[in-house]
Amino acid sequence: MGIVSPMGADVAENAAGFQAGRSAFSEVTFFDVSRQRVKTAGVAPECAISGERATRRMDRGTRLAFHAAREALEMSGAPGRDRMPLVIGTSAAAMPIGEDYHRAAHSGDAPRHLQLRRVETYQAQRQLTAMAELLGAGGPIRIISNACASGANAIGHAFHLVRSGRAERVLAGGYDALCQLVFAGFDSLQALAPSGIPRPFDAHRDGLALGEGAAFVVVESAASAATRGARVIAEIRGYGAATDTHHLTQPHPEGNTALETMSAACEMAGLEPGQIDYINSHGTGTPLNDVAEGNAIRRWAGDAVSSVRVSSTKSAIGHLLGGAGAVEAVICLMALEGQWLPASLHVREPDPVCTFDLVREPREAKLENVLTNSFGFGGANATLVFSKEDAR
Repeated sequence: MGIVSPMGADVAENAAGFQAGRSAFSEVTFFDVSRQRVKTAGVAPECAISGERATRRMDRGTRLAFHAAREALEMSGAPGRDRMPLVIGTSAAAMPIGEDYHRAAHSGDAPRHLQLRRVETYQAQRQLTAMAELLGAGGPIRIISNACASGANAIGHAFHLVRSGRAERVLAGGYDALCQLVFAGFDSLQALAPSGIPRPFDAHRDGLALGEGAAFVVVESAASAATRGARVIAEIRGYGAATDTHHLTQPHPEGNTALETMSAACEMAGLEPGQIDYINSHGTGTPLNDVAEGNAIRRWAGDAVSSVRVSSTKSAIGHLLGGAGAVEAVICLMALEGQWLPASLHVREPDPVCTFDLVREPREAKLENVLTNSFGFGGANATLVFSKEDAR
């Protein structure tokens, strides 16, 4: 696994930050937010790449993705990178290059060759091909853009590729960087918490906070990992995906599709709700999302709901959009490996929908099976279940 988030530039920094219950929001300085109501976000560390000519045309998001993917590959020690498929989720992709094109076009003096270059490098496949070349990964690249479920869908798709025997191992993950168009868009929708601090599952929550980052995992067959003596962090046990047709941006208030994906993932994993030790919720901090997900968890867990431990790590780093599902999957893996629970920060009064055990401070815990939810605009819902290797 590899990760870059507002909490830090690698697995070690992120694990330490979440275990300490740190909140990682700061002022946005690399584009103009003077006309926005909100001026803060979860800002990731700058990930410069030196000595490589190809990186000059990489946007901020692709650089974050490169660092996370490189950490995952190095940790895995996987051979044969040149044949490894890549499955990558993103939502905004290289949007800042598109913004540069727009500004230059309206200035009236944009050199044609620079504009043509922006048209080329704005495309996600061009950015990710350059990233793959730097990583030495020459396998097929599949890009999934499914709103805020993109990163989870990418890992789920890699799981299916390996499980079906179509690939021995796959590099999978997701990323997104902050950009002006998306930031201004969420602000104009009044979806952002005015204070800049989200409070998922708080009775008086008032919006989300945006963040940026990337995370990748190497998904490999058990047989292949055993043959080469790889250190296995966890096993992917289940994956569920479904579409909520209730509304373009609003989930069904009873969380019907969230219930469907959680149930499907656990059925595939062969696990009952009482066997899930922790849920990393989608938990954006918006009034409608948290109620829908809370209702889904209650219906899914039934009589066991009071013992289900839940938190939203978006409370610490913000909503990473297309990268959220992958980043939160890696947070689950770090928690499994370290046997601790990350917290839902900033909660003053839990919403009545919290019939589950809302984790409000980091704590040590015995974890064998964990679940992560990712839901997106357009009704894209995804759930992943991970288990410790010896949990069966």
